[in-house]
Amino acid sequence: MDYKNSKAPTSTITYDKNKIEAPTNNIYEAIAVIAKRASQINGDLRAELIEKLEEFATHNDSLEEIFENKEQIEVSKFYERLPKPTALAVEEWLNNKIYYRNPLNDSQKED
Repeated sequence: MDYKNSKAPTSTITYDKNKIEAPTNNIYEAIAVIAKRASQINGDLRAELIEKLEEFATHNDSLEEIFENKEQIEVSKFYERLPKPTALAVEEWLNNKIYYRNPLNDSQKED
């Protein structure tokens, strides 16, 4: 998913509890799914950020030659302005873009 074009809020907002728990009928299960997805998104964003910062990295062993790289600063600021992974995960959850299943429910249906 393209996280940069997401319509997720960049600041804290209040969500309707009933909308969050509607797909699972259990608020705790819904939050667990959202948290798992937020961890995945965070890992993706972190890997992407590290990859982009490595492009501008200078590999010097001298501590005296540390320069501020404007490109690195701009990339870091861009990622800081993105919505938080939790907000992105909630947005995906509310738009039914997260696939989930509960193995306990699947085994009960088979019996």
